[in-house]
Amino acid sequence: MRSRIFTWLGREFVELNGEAKSAANAGIETQQLFHTFNRELSSHGLSLDHTVRSRLWGRDRQSRDLGSVERVKILSGKARSASSSYIAPAHFDSSASVALDLIAMRPTMAGAQKHIVEYEPPIAPIRFLVYDSVVVLSGVTTVLPTLAEQFDNIFPRITGSLADAKTAWEKVVRVSFYLHRSQSLDHLKALFSRHVSAKIPQLEYCFVDGYSSEGKFCEVEVTATL
Repeated sequence: MRSRIFTWLGREFVELNGEAKSAANAGIETQQLFHTFNRELSSHGLSLDHTVRSRLWGRDRQSRDLGSVERVKILSGKARSASSSYIAPAHFDSSASVALDLIAMRPTMAGAQKHIVEYEPPIAPIRFLVYDSVVVLSGVTTVLPTLAEQFDNIFPRITGSLADAKTAWEKVVRVSFYLHRSQSLDHLKALFSRHVSAKIPQLEYCFVDGYSSEGKFCEVEVTATL
């Protein structure tokens, strides 16, 4: 496991990254990894309740699916937070079936509470959260025939979530793209520029092999401020 403490947006964050120890199945691996993460967060005076984003990596679809089921159980209640999940065998340096990235935030105001906005009807990922003036959207994706058509669906939905959070693209501080290996990064950049004219301080790109269902070509994670 790797632990990193950093300041960003005037707040302190703890980022944890780790691959599970190989176990009987991906569900057990996920449970054990979250237990390790919670112990590490406790050493910094935090807990899983301070999670703002988690990202689950599966070696294959079955691992991704089993891991996601356990994550929903563990990151519930006050720990509910923005999420995404990907299939990417090349992500692993060990024999593990599941890996996790988790970002927890120490709020500047004691007693600050996360405001969770769900999809209607609610589904496993939340739509977005607002926590101490930071807005964190779950990964947004869809199934349509082409990347261009998917972006025509994805970006209006992100714009709507930002508006509902009382923020806008001009307040977005990071956009992370998880692009299917079959797609072109140059094509993604050209499509994105058609949808968003605001200058985003940080853009991230990562290639993956799969998502929660077949037919997706990209998942987009967004972080903003109020």
